[in-house]
Amino acid sequence: MALTVVQVKNAKPKEKSYKLADERGLYLLINPNGSKLWKLKYRFAGIEKKLSLGAYPTISLANARDQREDARKKIVESIDPGILKNSIKRSKQLAAENSFEAIAREWHARFSSKWTTEHGERILIRLEQNIFPWIGKRPIKEVTAPEILSALLRVEKRGAVETAHRISQICGQIFRYAIVTARAERNPAADLRGALAPVKQKHHASITDPLEVGKLLRAIDSYEGNFVTKCALRLAPLVFVRPGELRHAEWDEIDFEKTEWRIPAEKMKMREQHIVPLSTQAIAVINELKPFTGGDKYLFPSRTSTKKPMSENTILAALRRMDYETDQMTGHGFRSMASTLLNEQGWNRDAIERQLAHAERNNIRAAYNYAEYLPERREMMQWWADYLEELANKLNHVTLKTG
Repeated sequence: MALTVVQVKNAKPKEKSYKLADERGLYLLINPNGSKLWKLKYRFAGIEKKLSLGAYPTISLANARDQREDARKKIVESIDPGILKNSIKRSKQLAAENSFEAIAREWHARFSSKWTTEHGERILIRLEQNIFPWIGKRPIKEVTAPEILSALLRVEKRGAVETAHRISQICGQIFRYAIVTARAERNPAADLRGALAPVKQKHHASITDPLEVGKLLRAIDSYEGNFVTKCALRLAPLVFVRPGELRHAEWDEIDFEKTEWRIPAEKMKMREQHIVPLSTQAIAVINELKPFTGGDKYLFPSRTSTKKPMSENTILAALRRMDYETDQMTGHGFRSMASTLLNEQGWNRDAIERQLAHAERNNIRAAYNYAEYLPERREMMQWWADYLEELANKLNHVTLKTG
């Protein structure tokens, strides 16, 4: 006798599981925990089998009967409904495993150890906010260039053009990873070249006129704020590293014997150890600083905790106190200052670029290690310190590089 809707609804759990039979092999299994599961008993190739159809009340009696009839039709067509169901389930599982998001997260986990924590987090956030909601669930081999572009245009429309370009580059890396791991055949992100609005080049505000550089150096010497901050200001133009690298300088990285500062690879943007030859002027600043912070981890510790480096806003705030506005000079501007003036004075461009720790675009130059041009860089850094000292002391006189 066929089941009724009321019988299904009112079926109560017992101490042991039991069945309520419908027709043509369909029955409801009621378990002691109260769950009610639809099952279909059928024979295929002479073998008795069972097929799970879902749980009540998600699957109603009518739904279960429809599934039963579909399964019976498959059997008539010589298709085992159980094997078909498992095959579909596995296909969906494989699609999920090979989705853009799954592979992107796998790529991120695999390579994040090579990045700074901040960089790794930034990449993941950009993907989670801008890409995964739109193409994350799609099988990566089916994702098209127009789909990627559609997601990137959302980013571009909110004014974040540079971010859109960076996300496009990230997508390209993910697709290349998918290709080498046999989950994709091509990189559709490569088709987007020229599709996004161009990035407006931003230049860090910097002072490059020798006369104005001299004035800035004198203003630093006259700075009346915190002494540790003053030392950071004095050292910044002498070493012209990135502001974050300066803030995170540690005492055990300074070699007074070799007069050099070796910045570990994990602190560098390009993940390569960087050597900063220290001029006599730079060593003098560091020696003045030593009685104040020499017992700490960092040369320039935070005012609130010696276990943390100086705040990223400290140098900028000090420049503001000296009446240098954001459009005049920034902490990063000391790098532009050095690059511009050293090039103008005729120093080897490659030595300058290596000292700035810029990424090499040339494949041959990229093969050089972190010590490349070190003797020339030592000479250059001392000349640069002498040059800055002369600019500070003789504002109206500029000595050109000789030799």
